[in-house]
Amino acid sequence: MRKPEELINEALKKGQSTLSEYGSKQILAYFGIPVCREAIAYNVDSAAPEAERIGFPIALKACGAGLTHKTELGGVVLNIRSQKELKGEGERLLGILGCEALLVQEMVHGHRELTCGLSRDRLFGPCVMFGLGGVLTEILEDVIFRLAPITPSVAREMVQDIRSRRILEAVRGEAAVDIEVLAKTLVTLGEIALQHEEIAEIDINPLRIRPDGKPVSVDALVVVKAI
Repeated sequence: MRKPEELINEALKKGQSTLSEYGSKQILAYFGIPVCREAIAYNVDSAAPEAERIGFPIALKACGAGLTHKTELGGVVLNIRSQKELKGEGERLLGILGCEALLVQEMVHGHRELTCGLSRDRLFGPCVMFGLGGVLTEILEDVIFRLAPITPSVAREMVQDIRSRRILEAVRGEAAVDIEVLAKTLVTLGEIALQHEEIAEIDINPLRIRPDGKPVSVDALVVVKAI
């Protein structure tokens, strides 16, 4: 696993303001934030064994530092079930402008999606964000902000302060959300903000909840800036 400093400095030297999804999640994983199982592949042939290792069905994504809206570009394919399908979709994704590699990813089950991240306000400084995720983030705008750093107790309060907090309860055979893992993720985001001033933003969306209640980062974006 590469260190955050290496990933950040590499991006800045290239004049990039964002890390790829893979690079973004490497930073999250380095700090212990749960991320889904995935592998990077630079051609279809190298993607094939990674898919076998992770296990079908898989998700396949176009990956590149400039691809911040992959879904709109047709850069995300879910439930790929065979090597034949992988080959066809992989070749298509590699043809998308800005695609530098293929991201081979486990299919994360679970119906609930949350979001969390950090941003830097010009007046108040680094802020940690938590709220309802997925396509509902922009529609319902059910999010909470707190100034970093935050304590575990403040993180737990944030989780309970969203209007849609019932989503955290057990529902339709799925366990209640693991609040302690969720709170630890929010605390860690605040710590990242203090340790790395070059990180301007982190957006984890969706943070999907597995049926056992464990949160996992399915998509992420890290925005960087020179200081």
